[in-house]
Amino acid sequence: MSAAPSTDGPSEDPIERYVATLSAALQGPARDKARLVEEIRDGLDDAVAAHTCEGVPYERAAHAAITEFGSPDNLVPSCQRELTIAQARHTARAAALAVPFAIACWLVIRTAGDDRAWELSRATQLLTAHLVGVAATAAALAGATWAATGPLARWLPTPPRLPLAVAWTGTAASVAMAVTALVLVTLSAAVTNWPLAVAAGLLAAASHAVVAASARTCRQCARLRAPS
Repeated sequence: MSAAPSTDGPSEDPIERYVATLSAALQGPARDKARLVEEIRDGLDDAVAAHTCEGVPYERAAHAAITEFGSPDNLVPSCQRELTIAQARHTARAAALAVPFAIACWLVIRTAGDDRAWELSRATQLLTAHLVGVAATAAALAGATWAATGPLARWLPTPPRLPLAVAWTGTAASVAMAVTALVLVTLSAAVTNWPLAVAAGLLAAASHAVVAASARTCRQCARLRAPS
């Protein structure tokens, strides 16, 4: 058994430098990224252990393991592709779950208001209905993408532009939910149960934030993958 060389800090360890460089170059869901990087670290550690068991000093063993794995630049394209697909699925799932929630908020307010209030705000009602329709369409497309990158991916290759399409679909859904949230809050002045309207608007805004953040990360992932 060979001990690691004495260094000024963990950043001087070749394995740590390699893993840090690879991690910094990747974008994607935090859990999937951490799992992927940890798998690569485990593989490097196993390779180092195999060399040190043969009497090779740690420093040389680490460099030998890195040579066997290839530079981080060689691993980034395949790793990023996996993370980009994972992020696309994450965005699709977020939109598919959040948009029905926003529609439910709209229906709750619709049933909570009296007829007179809704007659006075018919333009607002129609605007909200159109926004919900846009968001529902985006959610349907996102759900189809989620299925296409799951079981169907075993038989059909994932289109290279699909992650970017999912990102913009999620963005469209998040914008629709944001405007819907604003309309719901504004509508609170025209309905009897205004606290419920405000609460529904805030919940719709929270759903918008979740989908928007996921869509933004998906766009970043798609751009990182594009050159490859």
